[in-house]
Amino acid sequence: MSRFNRYAMFALLYFAQGAILSYFTALNSLYLLRFNLTMSQIGLVGAIGLIPFVLKIFLGMLSDRVNLADWGYRKPYIIIGLLVQSVCLLIVPQINPGSQYGFYALLAFVLMLGMALYDTCTDGYALDTTPLEEQGTIQGFMVGGRALGVVAISALLGLLVENLGWPAAFYSLAVLSLIPLPLVFQIREKPRMAEQQFTWGAFRAFTKVPVISLAVLGALYSLIINGANQLVNPFLQNQFGISYATAGFVTTVWGIGVVLGSLAGGRLTDRWGHHQSVIRAMALSLVAILSLAFTRAAWMVWPLVILFGLAFGFYETVYFAVSMSKTDPRIAASMFSILMAVANIGTGIGLALSGGLVDSFGFAVTFIVLAGLNLLAIPLVGLIFGKRQTFPPPIS
Repeated sequence: MSRFNRYAMFALLYFAQGAILSYFTALNSLYLLRFNLTMSQIGLVGAIGLIPFVLKIFLGMLSDRVNLADWGYRKPYIIIGLLVQSVCLLIVPQINPGSQYGFYALLAFVLMLGMALYDTCTDGYALDTTPLEEQGTIQGFMVGGRALGVVAISALLGLLVENLGWPAAFYSLAVLSLIPLPLVFQIREKPRMAEQQFTWGAFRAFTKVPVISLAVLGALYSLIINGANQLVNPFLQNQFGISYATAGFVTTVWGIGVVLGSLAGGRLTDRWGHHQSVIRAMALSLVAILSLAFTRAAWMVWPLVILFGLAFGFYETVYFAVSMSKTDPRIAASMFSILMAVANIGTGIGLALSGGLVDSFGFAVTFIVLAGLNLLAIPLVGLIFGKRQTFPPPIS
C-alpha cells in the first residue's frame, strides 16, 4: 500500500467513526422524540451505546491473540466492524423505536460494537506498522479525520433530514461506512515476529512508572479539554446571549480548529519529539482555556474558539502518539485500548467537575481552574520520559 493510500485509509476509517458520532451526539435524541420516547428512554439508549467502548479492552485482546481464518489480526476485524455498522444503519429506518424500543436499543448496541471493533483494530494496525518517526503524523490524520467527520456530517445530516427525510440520513451514513473498505482490502499483514506474539506477561507493563504516569496524563488532559469543551457554548450563551444557530457555527469553527490542530500537531510531534510536544501541548491548552476566562467582547469569541480547537486537536494527537510509542507490541491493541479507557474516565470526571465548578463559582473561575490543572502535567512528563528539560527551548 502506498503512503498516500495508507494515510487516506486511516483518515477515512476515523471519518466514518466521526460521522456516526455526529449522529448520536446531534440528532439521535431528536429522531427518538418523534416516536414519543421519554428523555429517560433516550438516555438509556445512549448509555447502552457506550457499553461497547468499555468492551474495547476485550476486543483488543481478541485482535492481539486471534488471526481470524489466517486472514490477519487486524484486517478481517476492521472489515467486519464496518459491515456491521453499515448493515445496522440500513435496518434502523425499518423499525419503530416507539413500539420496538428493545430492538432499537439492541441495534444501537450492535452498531456501536461494530464501530468499537474497527476502531480498536485500526489502532492496532497503526501500532503494528507505524515507525516511531511517523506516529505523530498518523495520529494527526486519525484525529483530524474523526473531527472532520463530526463537523461535516452534522451539517449534512441536518439538510438531508429536512429535505429528504430520516431514511435518507441513515442510508447515507451506511454508504459512508463502506467508503474505507477498498483501501482496507489492500492491507497485507505480515507474519508476526516473535517479539509481537501475544503473552499475558506483557501486561506487567502497567506496573511500570512511565506507563502509569502516561495513563494519569491521559486522564488529566482528557479531564481538562473535555471539561472545558462542554462549557464553551453555555458560557457564550450566558455571556453574550448567542442564538442556537450561532452556537452551531461556534461548534463548526471549533471543529475546524481541531482538524487543523491535529494535522499540524501530527507533523510537529514527529519534528519536535514526544517529550517537547507534550510540554507544548500543555502550554497551548493552558493559554487557550485561560483566554476563554477573559473573553469580554463578542468579537473575541471566534479567534479564541478556533484557538481552543487547535489546542484540543493538538493535545489529543500528541497524547495518542505518545501512547503508541509506549505500547508493548505483544499486546498493542489491548494496551492502547486500556490507555484510552483511562482517558475516558478522565472525561467523565471532567464533565462532572466542570459542571459543579460553574454552579459554585461561575464560568470564569472554572476556566481558570481548568487551565491551571495543565501545570500538573509537568511532573508527569518527568516520570514518563525521565528527567530532562521540562520546558521547551525556543521554537526553530
